[in-house]
Amino acid sequence: MSEKMKIDVCSEIGKLEGVIVHTPGQEVEEMTPKNAERALYSDILNLSVAGKEYAQLKGVLSLVSRPFEVNDLLTDILKDEQVKDELLREICKNENATKILPYLLGLNAGEAARQLIQGVPLKRDNLTSYLSNDRFSLRPLHNFLFTRDASMGFYDHVLIGKMASRVRDRETSIMDAIFTHHPMLQAQTINPLKPERVRSCENITIEGGDFQVAREDVLVIGTGMRTSTQGIDFIIEELKLKRKPYHLLVQELPDTPESFIHLDMVFTFLDRDACMIYEPLIMGTSRLHTIHIKIENGKVTSIQEVKNLLSALKKLGIGLKPVTCGGSKDAWIQEREQWHSGANFFAFAPGKVIGYERNVHTIEEMNKKGFEIIRADDLLKGTASLPQGKCAVTIAGSELARGGGGARCMTMPFCRSRVEW
Repeated sequence: MSEKMKIDVCSEIGKLEGVIVHTPGQEVEEMTPKNAERALYSDILNLSVAGKEYAQLKGVLSLVSRPFEVNDLLTDILKDEQVKDELLREICKNENATKILPYLLGLNAGEAARQLIQGVPLKRDNLTSYLSNDRFSLRPLHNFLFTRDASMGFYDHVLIGKMASRVRDRETSIMDAIFTHHPMLQAQTINPLKPERVRSCENITIEGGDFQVAREDVLVIGTGMRTSTQGIDFIIEELKLKRKPYHLLVQELPDTPESFIHLDMVFTFLDRDACMIYEPLIMGTSRLHTIHIKIENGKVTSIQEVKNLLSALKKLGIGLKPVTCGGSKDAWIQEREQWHSGANFFAFAPGKVIGYERNVHTIEEMNKKGFEIIRADDLLKGTASLPQGKCAVTIAGSELARGGGGARCMTMPFCRSRVEW
């Protein structure tokens, strides 16, 4: 790890060079029907099945790039006693668990990393703890397999998320520490909660599922359940500091159903000239706003409503042909496949993407639009290879999709090659 990797994310589709993932572990098994809603899940997952499905995703990523596990990166930085002390104190303070700080400080780096993710068991050493219904002093991070949300590549910086739910705050603390302290990463972070950044953090929420870098000068951001307008205003202030021209395209999202949790559940980039959309929301007639914000010379020079994302992108020189999630024939099928992350694709190169094979009508529509369909199993067994042209690699998702996210949700790219537009 002597060679440092720089943060460089100037598109959603550039060839992938570095990506952070988290293979789901025991923290997933710690969900019950009672705590699933608190953990932001609508169902509980079977780890043995989800793990096999996730192995396909990571296997494909290993063929095309360098995936790094959160647990490994966290273990590395916790070997530095000062970093360990600072991070554990921050987490225990934030979660009102300072009583267990001495215990955590006494763990070796690997065990401390594991328990920060999988949960710190509650020690029943007095009457209060004995009678407590809680199982953990620090609850497991059930959502950490969705590494996209807690941090996001933001040109040559990393934007640390400000999560909409406090149950995910520890994820952002961990990712901030990794990008700040890991010797492999040459990174500068932007954290809404850090003193040098805080102007007014009231109502600021920003999650990576809503944050898409279209081009060096164009961001596409969703606002809804997880990313607030105040969060987008924070991003605007950061862009002003760069003194360059930028365009922000903001898509308003509905509050329900929960499958509309993030922008990448209804819109993702596939190639220089193609995107995946959930047509009723992105192209339909609704009251949801699509706003174009222009920044020049450190000022917002224009803010206006536009027809839809595709027309706005086209005016900026990014002409995209839409592929319809669920196909174009049946609105019920579109709704069913969107629910299971049918629009949530992850590009590992221009025109080369990963998504769930369970969304058969979406996959069929992609094939009609020129994407060769390749099963991840065949790719990993060596019975298939990546073509020169467009392709969609399909991974099993009968269990993973029940967690409420797809391939984009489960990947946090921090380095991509530049794209020639």
